[in-house]
Amino acid sequence: PVVNAFNDVLGLIGLALLVMQAFAFVDAALRPASAYVAAEKWAKQAWMIVLGLACAVSLVIGVMNIIGLIGLVASIVYIVDVRPAVRAIGGRRQY
Repeated sequence: PVVNAFNDVLGLIGLALLVMQAFAFVDAALRPASAYVAAEKWAKQAWMIVLGLACAVSLVIGVMNIIGLIGLVASIVYIVDVRPAVRAIGGRRQY
């Protein structure tokens, strides 16, 4: 019973991390490319590739391994550093 509960908790954590990565990917897709250049960050296409690969890897092999953790770090960097800089430049979402 304890092992099952632990696995359930790990599954929920993995799902939450996947949702965070998907949020980063969608947010990056909705921001204008010019805002990335103005904020002096990587190009939008580079972030789309990195975040897309992070989501794909997490879906296929999970977050709880070294490759998944690298993608997780990339998503955190986007959310903590790139997203606020792009938003400050006026990178409003494109609908």
